[in-house]
Amino acid sequence: MRPPSVAVALFLGAGLAVAAQPAAAQAAAATSAASSQVPIKTVYHLTNGLDEASRGLGNIRNHLAADPTAKITVVTNGNGIEFLLEGAKDRNGNPYDVIVQDLKSKGVDFRVCNNTLVSRKIDPAKVIPEASIVPSGVAEAAKLQAREGYVYLRP
Repeated sequence: MRPPSVAVALFLGAGLAVAAQPAAAQAAAATSAASSQVPIKTVYHLTNGLDEASRGLGNIRNHLAADPTAKITVVTNGNGIEFLLEGAKDRNGNPYDVIVQDLKSKGVDFRVCNNTLVSRKIDPAKVIPEASIVPSGVAEAAKLQAREGYVYLRP
C-alpha cells in the first residue's frame, strides 16, 4: 500500500481546518457575549474642586447613557469633596445634590475621604447623605483598582 501523497494530505488538512472554523467562531462569539454581560466597573477619582466635579458628573451621565449596566464609584479627596458637601452649587447656582441623588438612584456610589475632612476640619455631618466616608480617598481608589478590578478614570 502506497502512502498518501502530499497533495491529498494537504487537501484533507485544509478540510479539517475549514470544518473547525465555525466551531472556533462560535466559541469566540460565546466568550465575547459572556464578557459583554459582565458590568464594567469604573472608579472616577475627583480631586480638584467644583469645575472638575461638573465635568466628572457629566462624564458619568454620558457613561451611563452609553452603558447602563456600568458599575460606577466616585472617590473624592482634597478639593474633590466640595460637591458632596451640604449646599454645594455649580457656577450657575444649581445644587449638586440633585444630580448626585439622580446618579445614586442609578447605582452610582459616592465616597468621601475622611483624611480630607480631618485636615480641613470639616464636620462629617456636612457630607450629603448620598455619600459615604472612607478612611482615605487615595487608598480607596487604589483598592478598587488593585483588588476589585475597577478601571480608573479622571475627568
